[in-house]
Amino acid sequence: MESTNEEETLRKGLSTRESQALSRLASEDRRVISSSDIADVLDIPRKSATDMAYALKEKGWLERIVHGTYLILPLAAGENPVYTEHEFVIASALVEPMYIGYWSAMNHHELTEQLSRTVYVVTTARARERDIHGVTYRPVSVTEQKFFGYQPTAVGSNQVNISSVEKTLVDCADHPEFCGGISELAKAMQNAGNMRCSWERVVEYLRRVGNGAATKRLVYLADQLDIYLPEYRDLVENFTTGYPLLDPTREATGTRDSTYQLRLNVAPESFLPGDFS
Repeated sequence: MESTNEEETLRKGLSTRESQALSRLASEDRRVISSSDIADVLDIPRKSATDMAYALKEKGWLERIVHGTYLILPLAAGENPVYTEHEFVIASALVEPMYIGYWSAMNHHELTEQLSRTVYVVTTARARERDIHGVTYRPVSVTEQKFFGYQPTAVGSNQVNISSVEKTLVDCADHPEFCGGISELAKAMQNAGNMRCSWERVVEYLRRVGNGAATKRLVYLADQLDIYLPEYRDLVENFTTGYPLLDPTREATGTRDSTYQLRLNVAPESFLPGDFS
């Protein structure tokens, strides 16, 4: 009990200024902050705010996620605070520019029921994978050419960039390894067909991304799922050379299909949604 009391005292040991800073930021619904935010709400020099942020981290009221950026831990969390802010908001503070993509965007758009404890963050920058409160944040670096097709989306009181339904499908066809494999992409396409998915935009995005393997995978799945893709003949006539794997998460086995110019290393009946298996 003595150690618990010491921890509680540590958590509650705030100066008046520290308490003002946390209260004002919390009242603005701010959960991911920088030392500049502390300087602004208290109207104090940046150096003083940086020192305060460090002190609050040491006392257990802030958790540093990247240099100069912190999470405000719950004000009434007791001696063992657990952060509960939406993972997408945390992800948006880890790297710039960014958008939430792949499996995480599929979850957001309800294109899949499978949950992943990894948050996929698409960026043109280089960033390292991080683990925060049991959640893995995985940055995926892409070229400027592929960095499009997202929009600011309300997440609580914050705005976070998330890929659209159409761009999510194209990104997952480009890298099935970041969405759970071809079976998850097949389910997502079937579910997207029941939404307001624009297949015209999907085709447009396929052309912009410029990955022949992604085009072949989406054309193949569209045929298996009886989904009509605009400009279908043109897509097929412009297939790139080579036979990429249908599912790069699986072994390089299976036959080479000349119609789709894919190596079918997964049988359709093993991944197509119920009505199509």
